[in-house]
Amino acid sequence: MPFRPDPDWLQPQPLERASALPAPFYTDADAAAQEIRRVFAGSWQLVAHAAQLREPGDHIVDEIAGVPVVLMRGDDGTLRGFHNVCRHRAGPLAWCNGRGARALRCRYHGWTYTLDGQLRNAPEMDSAQDFDTAQVQLPRIAVDTWQGLVFAALAPETSLAELLGGVAARLQGHDLPALVYSHRDSYEIGCNWKVYVDNYLEGYHVPHIHPELNRLLDYRSYRTEVAAWYSLQWSPLENSGNFYGQGDALYYFIWPNTMLNILPGRLQTNRVVALAPDRCRVDFDYYYPVQPDEAEQQRRRQDQQFSDAVQQEDVDICLAVQKRLACGSYLAGRLCPRRESGVHHFHELLRRAWREP
Repeated sequence: MPFRPDPDWLQPQPLERASALPAPFYTDADAAAQEIRRVFAGSWQLVAHAAQLREPGDHIVDEIAGVPVVLMRGDDGTLRGFHNVCRHRAGPLAWCNGRGARALRCRYHGWTYTLDGQLRNAPEMDSAQDFDTAQVQLPRIAVDTWQGLVFAALAPETSLAELLGGVAARLQGHDLPALVYSHRDSYEIGCNWKVYVDNYLEGYHVPHIHPELNRLLDYRSYRTEVAAWYSLQWSPLENSGNFYGQGDALYYFIWPNTMLNILPGRLQTNRVVALAPDRCRVDFDYYYPVQPDEAEQQRRRQDQQFSDAVQQEDVDICLAVQKRLACGSYLAGRLCPRRESGVHHFHELLRRAWREP
């Protein structure tokens, strides 16, 4: 049945009186289907790093709001994005990431497109009346780059510069473009994508769920700041047992499903991909300084072990929350204004998306 939320659930709520989103937003199958259009079809998605698309023909495949896409560096050096869907009979143009391709060739019937999306060759179509290859182009998508990270969108409701406005000014001492890609870890989790985002957006649970992280951060100084399209959680790092060095921990959430976890000498990006009403995938990409010495290698190993432990703690609590959201006992609880302003900010953006036709 179509999901039609109670209009009262969608009204803006001041932080001091705010409640969480009601449980059906996390469990209803049609709600999940509607979010593909309401949330993801107009949003910027973190897809790659610029280093993966350095030379002509380098390409990355992905999917945004159910649409297969391919990002491609053209012969002219321009980075473009296209629907990864042949205009003949919907065959795939690229199956996987690659380097140095000279063209995009459909695997189904061999239709071939240039690196700027123009149909160049269609085998045996000479008998088709009024067929002109010059009139066939792959649909474009928006592509933009920020601090070396490549974002793409089907039909963005805002520019990437507006989405991230003000973030770069806060990164003094963190040279993100100087960091290089290390590896990706992906986790498939049995919870709604918003359960995972909600959990990320507050430090309220840190003393209770993350003992090692709680020792790393100064919970008393832990703060959350919100902007139009993103929120920032930050805390000074404690000196005792800290292998990252002096500085702050910066945790940026970027609407609707991207996280930037910034610590001294390390960037970790997360993208939360909705797979089903009760399932999501989180892609963790790690970036570190170039040419590490032995001390830096050891620091990377410590960072990986630390991150894996924190992630498993988050997975365990998210699984428990999803089960209880679906059990019928819970509707919507009050938020803690001091500690859950990031959750409130996210829920207000979601409510706005659901109010739109």
